[in-house]
Amino acid sequence: MSVLLITISFLILMVLAYRLYGGWVARQFALDDKRITPAHTVNDGIDYVPTRPFYLFAQHFSAIAAAGPIAGPILACQTFGWLPCLLWIGLGVVLIGAVHDFSTLTASVRHGARSIAEITRDHLGPRAGMAMMAFIWIALIYVIVAFADITAASFVGVTEELEAVKVSFNPGGAVAAASVMYLLLAVIMGIVQRYLKPPLWLVTIIFVPLTLGLAYFGTKISTLLIMDARMWGILILAYCCVASVVPVWALLQPRGYLGGFVLYLALALGIVGVFFGGYEIKQEAFHSWDVGGMTGAMFPFLFVTIACGACSGFHGLVCSGTTSKQVDRESHMKPVGYGAMLAEGFVALIALVTIMIVTQDDIKGLKPGTIYGNGIGNFLCLLIGKANLKFAVTFGAMAFSTFVFDTLDVCTRLGRMIVQELFGWKGRMGAVWGTLITIALPVYFLAGAPEGSWVKFWTLFGSSNQLLAALSLLSITVWLYQARKRIAFTLLPMIFVLTITLWSLGRLAISNIAVAQGLDIALINSISAIALILLALYLAVAAIVKLRNERKGSVIPESA
Repeated sequence: MSVLLITISFLILMVLAYRLYGGWVARQFALDDKRITPAHTVNDGIDYVPTRPFYLFAQHFSAIAAAGPIAGPILACQTFGWLPCLLWIGLGVVLIGAVHDFSTLTASVRHGARSIAEITRDHLGPRAGMAMMAFIWIALIYVIVAFADITAASFVGVTEELEAVKVSFNPGGAVAAASVMYLLLAVIMGIVQRYLKPPLWLVTIIFVPLTLGLAYFGTKISTLLIMDARMWGILILAYCCVASVVPVWALLQPRGYLGGFVLYLALALGIVGVFFGGYEIKQEAFHSWDVGGMTGAMFPFLFVTIACGACSGFHGLVCSGTTSKQVDRESHMKPVGYGAMLAEGFVALIALVTIMIVTQDDIKGLKPGTIYGNGIGNFLCLLIGKANLKFAVTFGAMAFSTFVFDTLDVCTRLGRMIVQELFGWKGRMGAVWGTLITIALPVYFLAGAPEGSWVKFWTLFGSSNQLLAALSLLSITVWLYQARKRIAFTLLPMIFVLTITLWSLGRLAISNIAVAQGLDIALINSISAIALILLALYLAVAAIVKLRNERKGSVIPESA
């Protein structure tokens, strides 16, 4: 089977899934544009802002598509072969990941744009809601630590996707300069939109080319912003603090919109490479059911390694934390919720292709970001020529870093909202304190941990991330059951993901305890894994008890 045939088949599957299965799921929720969405009922100009669907799609897509759907498939292909990865990405994204995102977005909008933790509290009780908040907050801390560390590393040129690039400029400095200018450009765009109110097409044709041009300009001022990784980590977290409390129109919306186009370009380059590169598959389709080591068993680690490429609980936090507050009409939830996840599945496929077309000897010693950056760079060279290979590979590295960077401020904003919900803090000072509490642990970890420690947090992040998806589906299933609606399309994925992730967390906890030496990262990971398992089991038991106690003929919740 050729790369071209695989890609065409995958695209056909995504189109059919969106029209058929996505349409069927939409009918279960009975989307109705006559319902007034929270973006209109609240419309505070800060978090609740009615947003055009194309603009919201780009912002949402940029927020959910980070390093996971790129690094995960590449790591899994190296371990298990490309065929199991392809099957899980294709089936997982259609039947589980997209359903999870769509369902969480719909449930949040129907519950006043409240978070999945509040929805859990409404349907499983106050204690379950508190447990869900604690689970989400722990998961977010891992996302912030891992992503801030890898981004800081990219700014000094030592991260995995830059280490193989040999160019006349400072690669890390180029990424840092381009990223800072990218954020400043987003702020300018937000101000222009807010006060001048130009048409979206005019904003797009001006600011999108400028965004893409920053990658080139960054190479010209690559020595302007030179600092060590630890200092960059602190500055990135300081940026996250500010970004989490400013109005969404000032940064989150324009940054997400521009970042979405970087993603679109990466996908377009992937299509160019597949259709016109003439590449052949050089990787083995299947390696082994168990290749040994801590995470070498296909069951359960194939699924949590690929993680965001097929299913991600973090997406549910974005859906219920920021996106649901900006939905203009209910009919927009299908393209934003279900459609964006299918697009992320395609991001995962392109990442998988970048390793499928090289031999084991070619990637020996290389890390996922290096493989992806080289692949995207080679695809770009089909358009600009092999003479520009070094710049093209660096552009691929910048794209990878952009995907990661775009997620950080969203995570901090969501963590801030969770703390505010947990303590009932309102207003500006509540937002400030919620942000500081959320960012405190990442600051501690980044200030004390050695460079590159994100790798040690990443495996647990993958497992906790998918377990969060299972718990979100658990709460949504209870909501649908109480509303006397079909539940199989959320219940069955929930059971599968819950089983896989509890299995993987249990094995990780035992393995990390075995190698721990005092209060190190391994021990912290073990304690976190055990805490997440206990919280998940508590929520599962709470759901079973709640459903058992449900009386026949109970009143259908108005939010359904």
